[in-house]
Amino acid sequence: MRSSGEITKPRATSLATRLFVSATVWVVVILLLTGIVLSSVYRQASERAFDRRLNLYLRTLVADVATPDEPLDRQFQSLGEPLFELPLSGWYWQVTRTDGDKPDTRSSRSLWDKKLPKLEDRGVALTAAGIRIGYVDGPEGQTLRMVERPVDLGADGKFLVMVAGDASEIFEETRAFDYYLGGTFAALSIVLVLTTIFQVRFGLAPLKRISDSIADIRSGRAERLEGEFPVEIAPLARETNALIDANREIVERARTHVGNLAHAIKTPLSVMVNEASARGGDPFAAKVLEQTDVMRDQVAHHLERARIAARLTVIATVTEVAPAIEALRRTMEKIHRDRGITIEVEADASAKFRGERQDLEEMVGNLVDNACKWARSKVFVEVRVEQAGAARAGAAFRGAAEDGPKLRIIVDDDGRGLSEAERAHVSRRGQRLDETKPGSGLGLSIVTDLAALYGGSLTLATAPIGGLRAQLVLPGV
Repeated sequence: MRSSGEITKPRATSLATRLFVSATVWVVVILLLTGIVLSSVYRQASERAFDRRLNLYLRTLVADVATPDEPLDRQFQSLGEPLFELPLSGWYWQVTRTDGDKPDTRSSRSLWDKKLPKLEDRGVALTAAGIRIGYVDGPEGQTLRMVERPVDLGADGKFLVMVAGDASEIFEETRAFDYYLGGTFAALSIVLVLTTIFQVRFGLAPLKRISDSIADIRSGRAERLEGEFPVEIAPLARETNALIDANREIVERARTHVGNLAHAIKTPLSVMVNEASARGGDPFAAKVLEQTDVMRDQVAHHLERARIAARLTVIATVTEVAPAIEALRRTMEKIHRDRGITIEVEADASAKFRGERQDLEEMVGNLVDNACKWARSKVFVEVRVEQAGAARAGAAFRGAAEDGPKLRIIVDDDGRGLSEAERAHVSRRGQRLDETKPGSGLGLSIVTDLAALYGGSLTLATAPIGGLRAQLVLPGV
């Protein structure tokens, strides 16, 4: 469970994903609204076509009503629609005389003994053409589309003429249209989505190219953004290159200032040392010599940190690890050849350090030199490359190093080793377990500080061959 104070980091969403989702939503909404409008328009068109058919029958009936002199066997026989003769077919007509005490009603055979409901009773108003149109329930529960017209023949009477047809024709045609419209729009949606994907990928390709180029610069495979970019992206590429150039200029100025400061401080210290050395056994001179040595160590240490911190801001610095380790092995074997120390190296040939060679040599050189001082006969150096997602050792990398490869350098010796308390003791600046061994006690602390500046770490443990194991984790490429 998360603690109450823990902040959950929102999950980032790519620009391509947001554009794709936004475009897809708009496509779906637009097609849905268009489909609703087209379906409504088609339904209205189907109703108008159906109403024209009903009005044709209505005018025929009105003409028959207006000619009462026709024989009864010939009245209302000219509609020419067989469905009016089939019982409960869904097609009906009905003529009702409304001016008498007892309304006289005549209807199509299809109605049998049923009657049609009146639109007038349902509150349907007359149109400008003098008719009423609407939907009613038929004798068998069908939904009917009906047209109704009152006819006033003066002395010949008043009549209400009604014609109704099965509205399922309208509904079925509309349903079939909706089916084909939906299929067409579904295919169109797929095409539009695929087109959107292509446009998003093609349109954002220059940004992806810039991202890859910046990653190459950071890892040392390139120094600047190169290539042609669209006019909308070109200013970003130019400003990025200008930022890289300005960064290098700032670092160069910082290096110059650090060098000047080192020279300015070392000269007065040298004068103090010379003056104190000339006074031989003077206790005050001895104290001055002691403190100037401490000052030299501290100045050297902090100037080195400043120098490394300035160099770390330089982009695109990569060092091959295996050649540097091999050069250190040869140097350390020469330095400790009087003790017969053997140094074995097992280094991944593809290992690369995201930093400058002299910093790598200083860190690894301190560890190997310390191992040679304490080893009985053997020092083993191993270099591994661990891809992103591998187990972390010590502090996590910062920035880009958190997600990139890691370089793990392991230095083992077969000396007496150190207890946990002793390992904590020697990691502090200036602390030494054995004053008979040469050195200032700053080696491990310098390695720790330099590793931290690169976003790495140094841990001490027990080596499988019996002595001390020093594990240095640095950003790789």
